[in-house]
Amino acid sequence: MENENIEELSFEEAMKQLQSLVSDLESGNAPLDKSLELFEKGVALVKHCNEKLDRAEQKVKFLTEGGGETNG
Repeated sequence: MENENIEELSFEEAMKQLQSLVSDLESGNAPLDKSLELFEKGVALVKHCNEKLDRAEQKVKFLTEGGGETNG
């Protein structure tokens, strides 16, 4: 698992890490402490992705409601 700061990850990078993490958890081979660590990181990645999606949605809404017009 990369040691990058989650807040610095792009949406795509965070999703890739999350998919890898879920695969690791589903394998069932990790000891309990490692599984909890992976789960905690997964929660942080999901939160990060949701925040990125929320910001993108707000931007799209702003632009489609005329907020991005420059014609005054």
